[in-house]
Amino acid sequence: MAALAEARVEQVAREDLVMFVNACFSCTGQREFYGDARGQSVSIEFLHQYILGNYRRLYARTLAAGINHFNQAQILLNLLASGSPVEARDKAEEGALIAAALRALPPQRAFRVLESLRSRRINNRRARAVARDYVKGRGNLAFDAVKYRAKLRAAVSHGHLKLEGELGPFLFHGWKKRVFTQPLLESFRRAHYAQEALYELPYTVAEGLAVKHGIPRDVFLQRIEPRLTAAERLRLQESSARERGTPPPVELGRASLTKLALYVLALPLESRRARQPELQAALEQAAARVLRKSPSRLGRVAAILDNSYSSSGSWEKRRRPLGVALATHYLLSSAAREYRAWWTGPVEDALLVSARGQTDIATPLLDALAWGADLVVIVSDGYDNDPPNAVAELTRVFRAKLDPRRRTALVHVNPVFDSEGYAPRSFGTAVPTVGVRDAEDVPTVLGFARFAEGAASLSELEAYLAARVEALLARDAQGRQGEAGASRDVAPAEEGES
Repeated sequence: MAALAEARVEQVAREDLVMFVNACFSCTGQREFYGDARGQSVSIEFLHQYILGNYRRLYARTLAAGINHFNQAQILLNLLASGSPVEARDKAEEGALIAAALRALPPQRAFRVLESLRSRRINNRRARAVARDYVKGRGNLAFDAVKYRAKLRAAVSHGHLKLEGELGPFLFHGWKKRVFTQPLLESFRRAHYAQEALYELPYTVAEGLAVKHGIPRDVFLQRIEPRLTAAERLRLQESSARERGTPPPVELGRASLTKLALYVLALPLESRRARQPELQAALEQAAARVLRKSPSRLGRVAAILDNSYSSSGSWEKRRRPLGVALATHYLLSSAAREYRAWWTGPVEDALLVSARGQTDIATPLLDALAWGADLVVIVSDGYDNDPPNAVAELTRVFRAKLDPRRRTALVHVNPVFDSEGYAPRSFGTAVPTVGVRDAEDVPTVLGFARFAEGAASLSELEAYLAARVEALLARDAQGRQGEAGASRDVAPAEEGES
């Protein structure tokens, strides 16, 4: 009886953790087709508090699982708010994880985490140490002081940090009243009085001052253009395209796979047809870049791709479910030895796909199973309504009668978080569901699918997360050594923020 109770406790723990990791891949707190932003935020916050309270060690290790930045930031804040673990081993590992994950975040997100420490009144010794070490480790703090001035000032004042040289006076002691020897700080001061100094500043800082000086927008953009980073240039092009009602441009050779798929879907059908060879080659090259970073060699693979109307997404995440499906199509095509794709609605060519109609997953799934795939990947938001619940019954019978030995692997990849179910919506117990935000997550979540299926034990899940922690900390240590070597040889560029 005791053994049965222990097994049940382990099963519940594994299910809780799998649900949480899936949520952390897919949920960003934004509106979805079937759910509003408020519901998303409430559900994911409840999950964070529940897992933190019951499985703290594994909650911290989730930072290394490849989850999205939104949930990484939430974990960091919750861990810092709850103090240090009691056991020395857990304390050391958690501290290293927090530091590594914070350094791995984009700078604007990392500084937002530090700024949130003040708004949430988190000011324990460990939180101050984390803020101190992050600020100390930045390669060009003068650049940060200009570009992230309010956030850096909040982190420094809240954490009682000491800054060397002119940074302290710049942030706190009336920077308008003195001349600075640091060129970027002095340019910022002069830009409040002289228009020419604007063009020595980062674009995001100069933009506000240009408005203050009354500089025409077109004149300002023309003069500041040499200072733009690649990301800023792309954002400006996207903004301009939205104002004209045309798709934003992308750099086909550098854009991520999912972003490229979303760009293709935003193009009119005539443009897609005219540029078909170019767009297809770009998507194939982007898929190859993903597989170089996350090698995944698959056998005979079938993909069931949802292009029903709900795949058009929401205003905040327009066409994202369909974009993930299209990007996954090219990713699996590149990774598989043999590959076939079935869409839920008629599709002349993958590049010409659009979101329309009801969701019929069962019919293409029958075709894929008849084809004899080793792996069937379903990319869908989980709303099977033509007819309702057909996939759950089909897969149940398939597993029980036709494939009890599980020769065919079934995986449901879901890019949409269901706030009512606290997890991406599933097709029943016979098909494991894993959450994603981008198609680039697919190689990672395919390895995680066995935990969602229930085929692996809690100890295996713990070992999996421990291995991910070890890999993250190794990459972080290697990155810090590289930065230290570079800083000895070359001064950091003022515009070197990604």
